[in-house]
This record gives sequence, structure tokens and C-alpha cells, in this order.
Amino acid sequence: MGSTKNESYFVFMSYDPEYERLRNDRTKRGAHELDLYLSRKHDEVLASTLEPGSYKKISSLVIVDGFAVEINEDQANVLRSAKGVRVVEKNEEVA
Repeated sequence: MGSTKNESYFVFMSYDPEYERLRNDRTKRGAHELDLYLSRKHDEVLASTLEPGSYKKISSLVIVDGFAVEINEDQANVLRSAKGVRVVEKNEEVA
């Protein structure tokens, strides 16, 4: 069984043609639509996978279609098998 201590993880999503389409729109409106799309998409993955209130999304990462989230090791393992998730990696601090 994993740790129950919440730590920072990065979650990277699988290929998404809608993300690619929006990312290629270099207008201000396109950037805004991409931000909204990814934030909603990432929130939906978390809400459909983890218990409400058990995690804290830190940010969506537009350049790589991913997000940073504070979760525990068990939750990271659950996210690894979630539909659309490619990689879940613990944020390792470099000293």
C-alpha cells in the first residue's frame, strides 16, 4: 500500500486531436479556448477518478496537455489507469 501523504505529481494526457487543433490556433481567442478546454478536461479526469476533496489541482500545463496535482501515491496509481492518462510522475525536487 502506498503513502497517504499528499505530494505533487505531474499527469500527462494521451494524444488528443482537439488539443492539437486548439493549440495550433495562435490567436488570443484560440489561446483562451485552449486554456478553458484543458482546465475543464483535466478537472473532469480528476472528478471522475478521485474522491472529491482528496486532491488539489495546482495548474493545467498547456504546452504538454498535462496538469500538476497534489495527491497521494495510491491516488497516483488510480490515475495511471484512468482513460486518457498517459503518464503520472511524482515531482522530484532537485537539490
